[in-house]
Amino acid sequence: MDAKETLKQHIAKTISLSDEQFDYCFSHFKRQEFKKGQVIIAAGDQVASEYFVIGGCLKTFYINDDLKMYILQFAMPTWWASDYHALYSGHRATVSLDCITDAEVLCLKAEDREKLCREIHAVEYFFRWRTNMGYVASQKRLLSLMNNDAKHRYEELLKQYPQLYNLVPKNLIAAYLGVSRETLSRLYHARDVR
Repeated sequence: MDAKETLKQHIAKTISLSDEQFDYCFSHFKRQEFKKGQVIIAAGDQVASEYFVIGGCLKTFYINDDLKMYILQFAMPTWWASDYHALYSGHRATVSLDCITDAEVLCLKAEDREKLCREIHAVEYFFRWRTNMGYVASQKRLLSLMNNDAKHRYEELLKQYPQLYNLVPKNLIAAYLGVSRETLSRLYHARDVR
């Protein structure tokens, strides 16, 4: 499926647009390709865009003063990614976004998103709904980190996103779960024994 059709189907799950409206919306997106390991947003950058993933896998991450990496999000096809605090506030990025694999994305500038939201009410609804769902997912993840042990978080991730284990190196999954690579290896092998 091509980029245009992927975005069209994604949007159609939430709102209904005429072909003309969708074509107009799509004209504001720019297709980009990135290589594995390529940085899309680095901490300290000005952030003007968000990215809709067509193919590949991205990660949003933060590196603290002790150089420990914390992964906030993996973004697979039909997911969106950016440093949203920087995008919405105009502050510089505090998190980075890069490519775990070669990736194809559609880039939407914040000013174009706002223009589309002003011009087409259904598009405004789509972005509001998507933002709300993102907030819900973040809240669920935070509660899981606070309330569940590593084994439970691992099982939860495996159940929710089984394809991650074929796409993402184990050290990155460990960083996402907030455990060491060794702990993840023990959980992985314990699961295989069952």
